[in-house]
Amino acid sequence: MPKRYDVIVIGGGHNGLVTAAYLARAGKKVLVLERRPRVGGAAVTEEIFPGFKFSMFSYVVSLLRPEIIRDLDLPRHGLHILPLESTVTPMENGDYLAAWADHDDTRRELYRHSPRDAEAYDEYGHLMHFMAQAVKPILGMVPPDPTSFAPGDLAALFRLGKHFRGLGAERLHALVKLMTMSSADFLDEWFETDVLKATKSASGIIGTFLGPRSPGTAYVLLHHYMGELDGVFRAWGFAKGGTGALSESIASAARAFGAEIRCDAGVAKVLLRGRRATGVVLENGDEIAASIVVSSLDPRRTFLQLLEPSHLPPDFVADIKRFKFRGSSGKVNLALDGLPTFTCMPDGAGGKLHRGAVSISPSLDYVERAYDDAKYGEFSRRPYMDIVFPSMIDPGMAPPGKHVMSIFVQYAPYHLNGGWTDAQREAFGDAVVNTVESFAPGFKSKILHRQVITPVDIERITGLSEGNIFAGELALQQLFFLRPAPGWAKFATPIRGFYQCGSGTHPGGGIMGASGRLAAMRILKDGK
Repeated sequence: MPKRYDVIVIGGGHNGLVTAAYLARAGKKVLVLERRPRVGGAAVTEEIFPGFKFSMFSYVVSLLRPEIIRDLDLPRHGLHILPLESTVTPMENGDYLAAWADHDDTRRELYRHSPRDAEAYDEYGHLMHFMAQAVKPILGMVPPDPTSFAPGDLAALFRLGKHFRGLGAERLHALVKLMTMSSADFLDEWFETDVLKATKSASGIIGTFLGPRSPGTAYVLLHHYMGELDGVFRAWGFAKGGTGALSESIASAARAFGAEIRCDAGVAKVLLRGRRATGVVLENGDEIAASIVVSSLDPRRTFLQLLEPSHLPPDFVADIKRFKFRGSSGKVNLALDGLPTFTCMPDGAGGKLHRGAVSISPSLDYVERAYDDAKYGEFSRRPYMDIVFPSMIDPGMAPPGKHVMSIFVQYAPYHLNGGWTDAQREAFGDAVVNTVESFAPGFKSKILHRQVITPVDIERITGLSEGNIFAGELALQQLFFLRPAPGWAKFATPIRGFYQCGSGTHPGGGIMGASGRLAAMRILKDGK
């Protein structure tokens, strides 16, 4: 007799694994089905070149919710996060801006550029910390629908309104600004040093098809400001073994609770009886039955590929078709014979530079011009880049004496003029390498191997529509009770027994796990 499950989770990305772990912990018989040979989705570690291991797509950790780490006891399952020590921004005049692990060192560095900004820095930090703490409860709640009159929604809205009123007028005004302004305009109100504003505004464009002067990017800046390691806000780290080790730790926790995980098991469609999900059909034709089916895929794949649109309300289908992806990020992974020497800091600050991040964002105009290229269908010839050297933090990522270099790149539009060909991919890789070379002469001679990843490659390998790393843009019209569609932000769908748990739901993208946890809570609540 075929085995039957309480829950089937489609997709073994980190959110799908979190959902599976929580449901298995609650006693459900859970099966996770992953199309690729390994779990993790975009949070995977692969040995692309012999001896060199890379976090292929996602590469830093910070947004993972502390309650998930505690509830699933992830350190016991191998999770070990190593902090990044600094962020250094090389400037085009040969100078640099640095943010060090030591707060006083950072203040002295800012004072070198602007005494006024050094004084404003602490006040800005306190405000952003307070804003992050104010918004943090939203990350742990099923978003109430202001158009609903359900008692639970009204109670949640009342609590939320009371919570925000408690901020006080000045901070409430700041929150409204953060939700609506561009990151450049918001930062203009605080600082005068261009390179400081550029580096901070870069957090507002990651994974968006927007520039630093585009309205709405200030919220994305806040979204990334909510990074937290061991209770420290705005702290970023690297998972020992790469982001794949993080995914494996969640998978290990799920298995310990009794969940079953199958790789090389792509799902072709969801089985329905009437308007209720009853299981799935695999790509090989096998059918597996379950009382509940949960998709961790993005909204387009969840509703327009796993289901026939005719089974869904027409207005809902229209909303999903309007949901914007517009992938804009690329990645270049390099195997190096040695570490590059940056003109701005030849000694690397005793190794601190290479144990942190290097941000190629020398000015607001530089980042905005990079966006200008993308607006008109071209990849950035002088792109914004976030660079880390994982082998300096975790030596096991490369052979002795060698190094790996991870370069996250904006902008690489999914809809490139003429399409992404092999020649265009290599030209994009050349633009990235040439830009680094301009700040670190001789860098190119240290490259042993390179892997260039475009949004089309991200879509092909991970399944993320249009290669959007957040499974849908973090735009104001696609957040909170509007993600992924009005009236359907509570993880349930128009199909009974069919739920969504991926980053295309509230509260959004990054290696956060909040969507997976909240979906599990909703399923367990409905089960009662």
